Amino acid sequence: MPIYEYQCEHCHHTFDALQKISEDPLVKCPECEKDTLKKLISPAGFRLKGTGWYETDFKGTNKKPDKTKSDSGSSKKSTESKSKSSGTSD
Repeated sequence: MPIYEYQCEHCHHTFDALQKISEDPLVKCPECEKDTLKKLISPAGFRLKGTGWYETDFKGTNKKPDKTKSDSGSSKKSTESKSKSSGTSD
């Protein structure tokens, strides 16, 4: 439900009211009890800043590791384990 801001034209009392969109605007001031309320135009309570909302805006930088670094390390281990299991030494 939206929050509307009202001001009395007689006593200048200002207040907010939580109302359904389908409800009629308020007319009676709660302070002076006269039928002189006016609905004010107020700015939105939030602002969207930036270039926009994209799928990639909030994703982490999950980069895959370099294949050259990981491949060279794993190939050394695999040759060492083969030589140990076969019983031969280099």
